[in-house]
Amino acid sequence: MFILTTISDLVKISPADFSKPSIQAIEDNINAKYANKVIQKVGLCISLYDILSASEGNIGHMTGIVNVNVEFRMIVFRPFKGEILNGKISSSSPAGIRIRLDFFDDIFVPPHLLFDGSVFDHREAVFIWRTEDGAELFFDKNETVRFRVEAEFWNDQSPVGPGSLEAQANGGENGHGSRKSPYVIEASMSQGGLGPTLWW
Repeated sequence: MFILTTISDLVKISPADFSKPSIQAIEDNINAKYANKVIQKVGLCISLYDILSASEGNIGHMTGIVNVNVEFRMIVFRPFKGEILNGKISSSSPAGIRIRLDFFDDIFVPPHLLFDGSVFDHREAVFIWRTEDGAELFFDKNETVRFRVEAEFWNDQSPVGPGSLEAQANGGENGHGSRKSPYVIEASMSQGGLGPTLWW
């Protein structure tokens, strides 16, 4: 679920941080820049793990900012395909079930990756698994579930031009103005042991 990723970057330390020990100032700036941010094709950065190396600081002309080249390792959330995780159902719709973790909520289970016989109940706004023996098992909101990672999707978050912003404000091509999440996990709950933990 978590990996260590090595990153090299130029860290800028402002004069306001000069009262801190150098290592603390570097760590604070790295966490401020990377924590809770998604790096494309890498994953969701959680926090700094350690610093491998740092250059001598160079003071920028006319700014007083100290520039330091740093190589460090970040703790990154990026589960592998086939990994089994636990989460909670945050919402359901005919399009599928959305699951959240304590720190990540872009996990989606489409209907075709649920148990055979699962249908969406519009009145209750939940999916129901109708088993072969006639029982009805509910995927209730806020229920703790076990799911399997099937795929990951990356969406570019590059800045867009004024024309694109206007299109988003008017609903965009897909009919809603919100931008796509930078990192989305597709999961399944279609095998024994998966789904709400109360079932097993």
